[in-house]
Amino acid sequence: QVQLVESGGGSAQAGESLRLSCVASGYTAMNYCLGWFRQTPGKEREGVASIDTFGITNYTASAKGRFTISKQNAKNTLYLQMSSLKPEDPAMCYCAIHSRGRCLGVNWSPAEWGQGPQVTVSS
Repeated sequence: QVQLVESGGGSAQAGESLRLSCVASGYTAMNYCLGWFRQTPGKEREGVASIDTFGITNYTASAKGRFTISKQNAKNTLYLQMSSLKPEDPAMCYCAIHSRGRCLGVNWSPAEWGQGPQVTVSS
């Protein structure tokens, strides 16, 4: 079964940047839709960004223009570069893999989740 291991969670000042990484097990993991979700207390998990097998990306409105999703297939690694962090950004951030190659947006039901490192923003 595919496993997703995240790193890069931490704290940053408002306006600064953080980069999250997610390493996926399995030789074919990068052929599937991959994405990032976030969750704050009392709220449902929200899709932030996705990238499909063809490299097509999608972003939620709050992330567009600030966050960048990318991947390095040879390293089986998914990234989320978060720039211009805002006070509303702090959350548990989960990487995820779909059961198919196409994402069709940012909100879908993942086959597997990462462990969700905490991201905090200080003022």
